[in-house]
Amino acid sequence: MIDIKTIRENPDAVRAGLTKRGRKTEIVDEFLALDSKWRAASTSLDAARAAQNELSKARDVEGAKMKKAAVKELEAAVSTLEAERNDLLQKFPNIPMDDVPVGTDDSGNVLVREVGTKRAFAFEPKDYLTIAEKLGVIDVKKASEVSGSRFGYLFGKAALLEFALVQFAMKRLSRKGFVPVVPPVMIRPEPFMGMGRLAADQKDERYYFPADDLYLVGSAEHTLGPIHMNETLRDKDLPKRYVAFSTCFRREAGSYGKDTKGILRVHQFDKVEMFSFANPEKSAEEHQFLLSCQEDLLSALGLPYRVVEICTGDMGWTDAKAYDCETWLPGQNGGKGEYRETNSCSNTTDFQARGIGCKTDKGGYAHMLNATGLAIGRIVIAIIENYQTPDGDFEIPEVLREYF
Repeated sequence: MIDIKTIRENPDAVRAGLTKRGRKTEIVDEFLALDSKWRAASTSLDAARAAQNELSKARDVEGAKMKKAAVKELEAAVSTLEAERNDLLQKFPNIPMDDVPVGTDDSGNVLVREVGTKRAFAFEPKDYLTIAEKLGVIDVKKASEVSGSRFGYLFGKAALLEFALVQFAMKRLSRKGFVPVVPPVMIRPEPFMGMGRLAADQKDERYYFPADDLYLVGSAEHTLGPIHMNETLRDKDLPKRYVAFSTCFRREAGSYGKDTKGILRVHQFDKVEMFSFANPEKSAEEHQFLLSCQEDLLSALGLPYRVVEICTGDMGWTDAKAYDCETWLPGQNGGKGEYRETNSCSNTTDFQARGIGCKTDKGGYAHMLNATGLAIGRIVIAIIENYQTPDGDFEIPEVLREYF
């Protein structure tokens, strides 16, 4: 969540940040009005409690009893106002950093660099699904019969490729100082909300089990952040870096009609995710480090990609600054090829840390950052298309062969 003190002391900056994101700014005045009422009621409550104590010391039993009733009434009022204020606070996204490009949608994203050489095929490249279905290694038709739309089975070579990618990423990133983790894929509402992942524009994405009061995570990020919930981290131990493997679940509520074929956009997918707890003064540096780790993985796999900086109108709810890596898929667009997003890399500053209570011993909150290591399904797609052969098969990148 956003810092209440920032809204109180610098409301114009908050309004400016909301405007850059294309959000309504009236919420700032609504919050300040509610906050003012809460503060006034809290002051009255403190005064009533002090008066009650004085009456008790003076052994004025009747007076103390009457004042106790007034205290109880004020406590209820303060509690109600605080709940309303906190609910409103959840409607504030993170404020973008000053250097984030301003835009309304992904058309405002800025190309940072293109890396790698696109393979020149002596034949017209096919899309991954055409290749995979002919080989019998991906089956979305049977998955649709069993589970509905946006699911897929991986068989044989594709299934082995998934596990090779996981082992490759975990090994390469653990050598860079990331601690490997297999986290829970279910999360309680309180930490999920603290991570900023139950905001109004995200709640429809979540799978919820009312009988258990648990959500399925949409990324390992969601349960990696709460590893240090309600903890104070020693500054000398930062950054603390984790790399996790998990299955992820998303409704894809806002993607009606998009990528309905194949496994590019599905309800269930596997991912290797990086997460870092950083010193606030060094989080920009840590952000670039995570981005470099993503690029290292893609380069090692021999996949051409480009890095784009995400504009204010396309950034995620919790992001203060973000990048995407988009990988070249030569079989898309009728064999002409196109870049598709495979990795995201975000600095959420203290937004998520404030929500889950993760502080540093230097005072204030830690900065929390997350970045895709490998979105397995999408990288399987990229390998099939970039490493396809004239006979309708595909090769395995050299760095993965030891895992086969």
